[in-house]
Amino acid sequence: MNPPEFDLLDPEAVSRGDALGIMARKIVEGYRVGEHRSPFHGFAIEFAQHREYSIGDDTRHLDWKVIGRSDRYYIRQYEQDTNFVTQLVVDGSASMNYGSSKLTKLHFAKVLAACLAHVILLQRDAVALALVDEKVQDYMPRTDSPGSIQQIMERLARFQGSAKTSLGESLLQVSREARKRGITIIISDLLDDEEGLARGLERLTYGGHEVIVFHTLDPHELTFPFDGTWEFRNLEGADRLKISPADFRKTYLKNLEAFTARVRATCEKFQAHYLLVDTGKNLAETLSGYLAFRQKAAR
Repeated sequence: MNPPEFDLLDPEAVSRGDALGIMARKIVEGYRVGEHRSPFHGFAIEFAQHREYSIGDDTRHLDWKVIGRSDRYYIRQYEQDTNFVTQLVVDGSASMNYGSSKLTKLHFAKVLAACLAHVILLQRDAVALALVDEKVQDYMPRTDSPGSIQQIMERLARFQGSAKTSLGESLLQVSREARKRGITIIISDLLDDEEGLARGLERLTYGGHEVIVFHTLDPHELTFPFDGTWEFRNLEGADRLKISPADFRKTYLKNLEAFTARVRATCEKFQAHYLLVDTGKNLAETLSGYLAFRQKAAR
């Protein structure tokens, strides 16, 4: 049994998410029979891998040679029969360690990623996991096995990130791993070089990927409610600034609004879904609200 810190599944979020599911909006390239549009037609001839038989699988794809050798039922999977692969990209830069309560942005991102992975695996699609800061620190290749959710949670729980970030460079690395068209979900506070982010999004969308951006910010970052005199420290550097927040609240909020507007515009430029996420709000409502929106938009 995993220790408690490895259990990142929010029961309410998982329950709502499983009921709604997540569908690809664009044409995708998977590696088995699925529910999503493929650019290919007819029976595929390029073998990809074996997967243990599950109730409901098409028995025409059973590999009788493997069954004869192992006495276990396996399905042959093909590159041109399609499901979708989702690349989950979790930003672990130092700024993600901020939290005005016990819940940091990074922990929120880990729970969101785990719940999304569960939803996707339960509907028999595939997940790959990229844990990033200055670069991709850990990469778990695609899997469509529901049992792999334990390994995904373990890798998320152990991930600590580093003091710096280069999200744009990390996305370029992820785009090289994501060789087939699918979905890339980015969970980050996006406190990084905006031009780098644009380059990463451009590369992903140029490769035909659908991109979803969960812009994850703490409620205190969104409202700047501080009173009195505070010393603010740069979590990704040595800079410190002692100020009276009340004197700067209007300017801060104006700059924040401009920042989020620029990021949203960048996402829209590359046809990426943008969602501003308040980590102080209920995760289940955030996730189910977005998945419900996707279902409505797909009709």
